[in-house]
Amino acid sequence: MAALIKLRQMSIVQKAVWNHLSKTNRCISTSKKNSDTVTHTAASECPPEEKNWVSYGFDYKSKEEDTSAHHSSFFFSVTLCLVFGSFAWAYAPDVHLRDWAQREAYLELHRREKAGLKPIDPNYINPKLMKLPSESELTDVEIII
Repeated sequence: MAALIKLRQMSIVQKAVWNHLSKTNRCISTSKKNSDTVTHTAASECPPEEKNWVSYGFDYKSKEEDTSAHHSSFFFSVTLCLVFGSFAWAYAPDVHLRDWAQREAYLELHRREKAGLKPIDPNYINPKLMKLPSESELTDVEIII
């Protein structure tokens, strides 16, 4: 973005691109009396229109530089960052693998149904492999559920 602002300040670009816009500018001044005639002034004699100009904060001396920097910065921030950034965020791949986990769960359920097993086995771990305390060891312990 800074390169575009610098490119705008080059005199060749100003002569080639920006000066043709000022040729089409025509100033017409009228008086408050109805009997006076309308006078036409040349484009070079137009007074500067910076009477009530409030800067956007990019350039405090030139209205054209300030508005071009303002428009370009908003174009890049809104169009490129918000529009294309939200597009990239919406269509980015699943980094947390939520879709993968759900797909694997469906495949496992399909495999268990095909084998004739229950969807979820009540004995997820083989009870013979687990060492549980006996009833006599649990009588003195308070169990909080």
